[in-house]
Amino acid sequence: MTLVTILLVAVALGVDAFSVAIGIGAANHEKPWWPPVLRLSLSFGLFQFSMAVLGWFAGFTVAETMETFDHWVAFGLLALIGGKMIYEGLQNGKKGEKTDPTKGLSLLVLSIATSIDSLAVGFSFSVLKYQIFLPAVVIGVICFIMTVSGMVFGRALAKIFGKKVNIFGGLVLIAIGVKILIEHWG
Repeated sequence: MTLVTILLVAVALGVDAFSVAIGIGAANHEKPWWPPVLRLSLSFGLFQFSMAVLGWFAGFTVAETMETFDHWVAFGLLALIGGKMIYEGLQNGKKGEKTDPTKGLSLLVLSIATSIDSLAVGFSFSVLKYQIFLPAVVIGVICFIMTVSGMVFGRALAKIFGKKVNIFGGLVLIAIGVKILIEHWG
């Protein structure tokens, strides 16, 4: 497998992470800025790397079983976090603490949801008898870079559109979940 092919696969896998990062960057645009960017980017990159390796080791039976429901898991997780972001965006400054999706359970859920496709890619590599370490590293690094870029772009959107951008971020997450369902049905 050529490096160009590995890069193309990595970019394709990073698109969901990039899109989610735009929504989160837009919703999480207050100071401090770099800690949330690094938390999200490191987590997404690490999960993309790990899931590719896990998929490679999983073998045919586990991957085939996962394919029957992985799209529903990703959709559910993204819809849950997206719905929460929309709810917070509609609160209009009412009491209630805004949660940071780059921390805790939300971070874990988003990391899993955006890296499920990487599991399938890792499995494909094992079937094709390709080594996994270099592709997994490239996938993780590209995902990290795309997540940082998405967070920066999302923050710029928040400066333009204001605090209601939480609603946009939530809608983006739900749309990605719907896109995943459509891809698996198609």
